[in-house]
Amino acid sequence: MASANKVILTAALAGGATTKNNNPNTPYSPEEFAEESYRCWNEGCSIVHIHAKNPKTGLATPDLTLIRPVIEAIRAKAPELIINMSSAITGGITAEQRITPILEMKPDMASLNTNTMNFALADHKKGKVLGEIIFENTFRMLEDFGRKMKAAGVKPELEAYDPGGIYNSLLIRRQGDVFVEPMHWQFVFGVAGGVHFSPLAVCLMKDIIPPDHTWSVCGVGPNSFPACMTAAIMGGHMRVGLEDNTRVPGGELAQGSWEQVKVLCEIARIAERPVASPAEAREILGLKPRN
Repeated sequence: MASANKVILTAALAGGATTKNNNPNTPYSPEEFAEESYRCWNEGCSIVHIHAKNPKTGLATPDLTLIRPVIEAIRAKAPELIINMSSAITGGITAEQRITPILEMKPDMASLNTNTMNFALADHKKGKVLGEIIFENTFRMLEDFGRKMKAAGVKPELEAYDPGGIYNSLLIRRQGDVFVEPMHWQFVFGVAGGVHFSPLAVCLMKDIIPPDHTWSVCGVGPNSFPACMTAAIMGGHMRVGLEDNTRVPGGELAQGSWEQVKVLCEIARIAERPVASPAEAREILGLKPRN
């Protein structure tokens, strides 16, 4: 049995909008994704969160002819890893385009976003919004995606950018047959349009969810490592990666998501939280063992 005190580490390798212009170590090709996944695994990561890329633009894509080789390359190079695909993918696509790759590839897990919101890139120091979309995640989509993931054997990771997203999901959960139970949550801090990190915000969101549910945190930019430190202390799990933050503590560009995973291992050591192996993470999250 995996210890209840063990912490699961996730690496979000690329994201929808992070490009090589932001950090040249951002993976684009299947080979780059596979190598980065392998290095993260060797550093202590159990889960990789994937937005496959269009290598011509550096932006995330719903194109299965580009997604499939990425997922297959990761499975071949790092077979023990838990693969978590994004169902958000990128802006400006339909709900069908968002869910179809999940149903086709049947990863272990997939993100499931919990509320419609303003979603922006911003210069917080100057108060300038640099680009924005309306990130659509309706109640109907939440229910539809949840049911389809469950039928496909994919466990949702409920992405909550504020407490409202948690309440949305718990409302739909009352139907009794929508989500894979016990549910797993990702609390996201620092998106312009969502809640910013504070220990009190983590406490609030943690206290809303049922006690048998598992939860993790990630933070955008400077929210990243402080949020993870708080989760380590409070019994949650941790996510880093070039999707969320292109740098390591001190401000240097990360050599890859794997270098950020090394920092998480040190945070876990200080918090006296042993790092879970992929097999232990599967047990903690209630996933099927790897064949």
